[in-house]
Amino acid sequence: MQFRQQALAKLRSPEELDLPVRLARPRGRLVLGVVLVVMAAACAWAVTGSVASTVSAPAVLTHGQGSYVLQSPVAGQVTGVLVKEGERVPANSPVLKVRTDRGESAVRTVAAGRITALAATIGRIVRTGADVAVVEQVARAADPLVATVYVPAQNAAAVPAGAAVDLTVSTVPAERYGVLRGRVASVDRSAQSAQQIAAYLGDSRLGEEFTRRGRPVAVLVRLLDSPATKSGYRWSSAGGPPFRLDSMTSATASIRLADQRPVDWLLP
Repeated sequence: MQFRQQALAKLRSPEELDLPVRLARPRGRLVLGVVLVVMAAACAWAVTGSVASTVSAPAVLTHGQGSYVLQSPVAGQVTGVLVKEGERVPANSPVLKVRTDRGESAVRTVAAGRITALAATIGRIVRTGADVAVVEQVARAADPLVATVYVPAQNAAAVPAGAAVDLTVSTVPAERYGVLRGRVASVDRSAQSAQQIAAYLGDSRLGEEFTRRGRPVAVLVRLLDSPATKSGYRWSSAGGPPFRLDSMTSATASIRLADQRPVDWLLP
């Protein structure tokens, strides 16, 4: 009977016009306001904000002019090795003596540099055009090192000149001495083939390794100087490693790409 009386009372005033209309509870209005504020802030950030991203790629510490492979211009037997690995030699300096059918001949450097590898030993038979040494083109011990970074071609266009670069050097424990600091000096216009990389670095193995996933773009990185460190370059730690860096040392580079607005990801 109680429910029946309530139903009859509702039928007598079906519109309930005498009662005020409640659009939303105070708590609901507060939640709605917070949601609107968050959405407005997100839209503003998407248009005016920026997101930084990085790309990692293999790198090699070299001198700016790269290396070249010295080849024997004659065929014969090596009778003398006149240089040692790591030695700096001037242009047109004899590297090997080779006995040929016409007498003894010398294999000479094309340009001044440092001998980074010797592929010939006394008694070895060499043919014309055989690789006998790798010479890094550096005239003075004080010539600065640079880092050549081989960035995937799809990321190269986003690398701006002057971008910050952190280099994790293979011979330096990063957890103890930190990373090497640098700045992007230039970005190549075209992708590099394995042959081009090998010709610049003087190492065919590196040419094959860096092109295993496609032809990369070479990015030249200038290392930041620091007279306060033993290496002569700036590190993320105060002093860096207590020794100097050698050329042809491998590293992994982390390059900061150009900042992007979040709204750009939504637009075609």
